Amino acid sequence: MPIERIELYELTLPLLEPFIISGGVMTERRSLVVVLHDDKGNRGYGESPPFELPFYSEETLVSARDLLERVLIPRLMKAGVESPEEVDSILRVGVRGNPFARSALETAAWDLQAARRGTSLAVLLGERVKAKPAASIQCGVALGIPQDRSTETLRRWIDEALARGYRRVKIKVAPGWDATPVEAVRQVMAGSSLPLTVDANGGYEWPEHESNLRALDEAGLLYIEQPLAPDELVGHATLAQDLQTPICLDETLKDATAARQIIELGGPRVWNIKVHRMGGLSEVSRVYAMAQDYGAELWAGTMPESGIGSQAALAAASLPGFIYPSDLEPSTRWFGRNADVVKLAMSNDGSMEVPKASIAGLLDTERFEASVRLLGVTPAP
Repeated sequence: MPIERIELYELTLPLLEPFIISGGVMTERRSLVVVLHDDKGNRGYGESPPFELPFYSEETLVSARDLLERVLIPRLMKAGVESPEEVDSILRVGVRGNPFARSALETAAWDLQAARRGTSLAVLLGERVKAKPAASIQCGVALGIPQDRSTETLRRWIDEALARGYRRVKIKVAPGWDATPVEAVRQVMAGSSLPLTVDANGGYEWPEHESNLRALDEAGLLYIEQPLAPDELVGHATLAQDLQTPICLDETLKDATAARQIIELGGPRVWNIKVHRMGGLSEVSRVYAMAQDYGAELWAGTMPESGIGSQAALAAASLPGFIYPSDLEPSTRWFGRNADVVKLAMSNDGSMEVPKASIAGLLDTERFEASVRLLGVTPAP
């Protein structure tokens, strides 16, 4: 898989409205995009989508760029690699953590291999884990905390989501914004068979917020996502035993090492798989195998990324172990019409087709060029 040069871009896509979670606010999707070029004119695209401030992870956009420019891109250019798994191994040497930075190059290597073979990320990933990818996936809506903290705003959002055909509803919660919005959503969804979940992004503490979590436990939710801080492996395992509602892990499930500890603790069996949070598809493959053995139920999360980064999440979501609707949503939901550089579309029944081509065959080149700023080009030595 000869790499002739690597281009690094900054991609900026304004959001239609602010997206608010327990830890912070996002008004635009700024991310890093790498493009790998081989000696035959094939291209592989990868995205690094950490936030600008460290409210979700320790990594930020600035730290990811620095690591890519000073360490990871030069290292990859000097190495001869034959597979994406080799890229994953090379990028890990002497680098602790930093999965968002690594994932840009790692997923781009997968996409480059797909382009060279004339196939898709989903097909390649299915081959690795010995599973047949689905032709389409089910989509769920993820709704942030309203800027005005109004349940009426939340009710309106739910009405719109139900009309569009989403197969699951998720709302963000935080101490002081939990029981009341859940009840408001329940009223709007009365008569609907769609599952409701909540996502705390680690905003609660146990036992300080026990009463809040007990109230959520009585709300008939499909699962409660990431109630405690990311490093609370034991806390989440204990909570999974104390509550009736299943606990879903997100930020805690950062890699295969965390997955092994969760399994040994007999911890939660609902896992949110975010490709970029794990460092790429190679690590997702390892965690997928562990989940299959443990009986964990999977679904694909997003940051959200642009349509470029979403291709890796789509590939993962197409695997048979991903049984719940994903957080992948149509591009119009986040960015409006004709804005995303790779269009994601959802049908009226809440499903999204899994692409059969590599990202180069899906990319709107004109929109991409209008939305990016070139940061640098690294040629082969």
